[in-house]
Amino acid sequence: MITSTISIQAKAANIWQALTHKEEFKQWYFDIPDFELSVGSTFDFYEPGDEKKYLHRCTLLEIIPNKKLSYTWTHPDYSKGITTVTWLLEEKNEITEVTLHHQGLNHIQDAGSQFAPENYQQGWDEILANLKKYLIKTV
Repeated sequence: MITSTISIQAKAANIWQALTHKEEFKQWYFDIPDFELSVGSTFDFYEPGDEKKYLHRCTLLEIIPNKKLSYTWTHPDYSKGITTVTWLLEEKNEITEVTLHHQGLNHIQDAGSQFAPENYQQGWDEILANLKKYLIKTV
C-alpha cells in the first residue's frame, strides 16, 4: 500500500466538493465525464492528452460525505488486477488532513514497470499537491 498525506487550510466540505464534483476535479485531477457520485457507479478516464493513454476504470465502493471516498482502480488494457483508492478527510480548526491510500498494487504487477508502486507514489504526491494549489486559489 502506498499513502500520501497533505494538510490543507480548507474545510473538509470544500475539499469534498473538489473530490466529488466533476467540473471541479477536472481542474486539478482528471477529466471524468461519466463520473456519478453513487455507490456502484463505474467511471472511465485516461491520462491527460489526446493519446487516450492508460485507460482507468473505477467503481465507487464507499461514500461518507466530507470524510471518505473509496473506489476500485483498474487498468483493464494491462491487467485483470483490481486495486483500491481511498481518500480520507479529517478536519481540525478549518485545516483538513487529506490522506490517500492506494492498496493492492501487487495485484497489477503483471501490468508492467510503468505501474510500479514508486510511480504511483510520485503521481499521488503530485495530485495531492495539485489539489492543495487548486483549493488555495478557490477557497
